[in-house]
Amino acid sequence: MALIVPAEWAPHRAMWLGFPSHEALWIDNLEAAQAEVAALARALAGPGREHVRLMTGSPEGEVTARRLLGDVSGIEIVPGRFGDIWLRDTGPIFAQGPDGARHAVGFQFNGWGEKFLMDHDDEVAAQIAVASGVPLTPCDFVMEGGSLDHDGSGTLLTTRQCLLNPNRNAGWTEATAESALAEALGVRQVIWLGEGLANDHTDGHVDNLARFIAPGSVVCPIAWGRGDVNTELYDETAAILARARDADGRPLKVFRLPSPGWIEAETGGASPASHMNFIIANGAVIMPTYGDAQAGAFAVEGLKSLFPDRTIIDLPSNAILSGGGSFHCITQQEPA
Repeated sequence: MALIVPAEWAPHRAMWLGFPSHEALWIDNLEAAQAEVAALARALAGPGREHVRLMTGSPEGEVTARRLLGDVSGIEIVPGRFGDIWLRDTGPIFAQGPDGARHAVGFQFNGWGEKFLMDHDDEVAAQIAVASGVPLTPCDFVMEGGSLDHDGSGTLLTTRQCLLNPNRNAGWTEATAESALAEALGVRQVIWLGEGLANDHTDGHVDNLARFIAPGSVVCPIAWGRGDVNTELYDETAAILARARDADGRPLKVFRLPSPGWIEAETGGASPASHMNFIIANGAVIMPTYGDAQAGAFAVEGLKSLFPDRTIIDLPSNAILSGGGSFHCITQQEPA
């Protein structure tokens, strides 16, 4: 059966969201990360007009989630089991058949190339499928949802650094990957980018680098400040996108938003902070910020022009970033 992944801007039935639940992983940042996720859940359920399915990963996490959010309209707390909150990568990708039937496509998960292997992460896709009442379609290759971005018509953005990395699927070529994606997700055209952000432990997930925002339209960063370590990467990415065409043969319109610039990682060096890790919700676009107020304000103004029919909300994500990702990484939309 031919499947297609709806664009993120298409209507959602629900938005899945992971709640920080394991003190051993977050240590001093647990309460701050929980507060940031709680703020995101409220924004999604409010201006975002989403039915939020907040997945907790431990009894302790469930208690805290219910204390912070249990009485908020539009938020459903779903007890579950996971290693950590990155549901974009461990959960399924929801697709639709030609008859409109929904499918949860699940992939093999190996801890981002066996770097972070945690109990229960390989069970998340099945748990979400069951809770959603959607059949799980398992695939026999390794894939993370954050490595792919869809336009809803069969065009896909991804990076070679991640998708062709031998720590995922040894021996994969562009042709092998394209064939697998066509069969699993109805992909008709792959736009290949090169590297991802510096110091990104996901080996270059595309949802930190470039995103579809409408049919035939993409957005990617432009460097902000002198210390931006990804300046050349951003320009190379924009140039590739400007030469690309989508599955229907259209050249892409390329828009650029300021990056957050240099954001110091807790362990030193530049962190993989990105304004591209926004969520397109039913009624809002929610963008993470990391402390540079001016860069964030410019990025918000840019998103307002790109999404005139949605409220643009910026929320802090520094504590979540300390775990390695941001808002898009901890969510997964369930199409209507």
